[in-house]
Amino acid sequence: MLDEHAKLMTFFSQAGEVIGRKKLQKMIYIEKKLNIPFRERYTFHVYGPYSEELSLRIEELTNLGLLNEVKEDKGHYYHYRYSLSDEGSQFLSLSSIDMPDATAVTNSLNQQSSRFLELLSTLLYFDHLSGEELKQKVISVKPKQKYTDEEFEKALEYKQNLEK
Repeated sequence: MLDEHAKLMTFFSQAGEVIGRKKLQKMIYIEKKLNIPFRERYTFHVYGPYSEELSLRIEELTNLGLLNEVKEDKGHYYHYRYSLSDEGSQFLSLSSIDMPDATAVTNSLNQQSSRFLELLSTLLYFDHLSGEELKQKVISVKPKQKYTDEEFEKALEYKQNLEK
């Protein structure tokens, strides 16, 4: 019944804490592109791939007390910190959900900045393109980001390493 929710709780059990809604969206999207069986549908939004389904599931998990959400006032914006609650850990221990161990990938993604994950997820979203065409597409859909050549190189290298 709550299989998709349990998959997200498994993600949090592997990630520990994720800081930021945008980062969370991008991490799940990237893992989905790596064939980790998340089923949330994504569309392209202002900050790259975005899933309303994921947002709703996260809200449901926090409302059920299975996920901790801490809202931090950063002056002109808020940061949200997410982690699996004790109740979530208990629920997960009773779940029969079969998820691959993606701890290494999850931890690696979690160490990256939201800006980097936004670029990486956008590259993956347009993965039917390649080379200069891919780069120009990203520049055209994200002109305000002003990504540097170094950022593109780092993201493309990271993407290749993930896909190995």
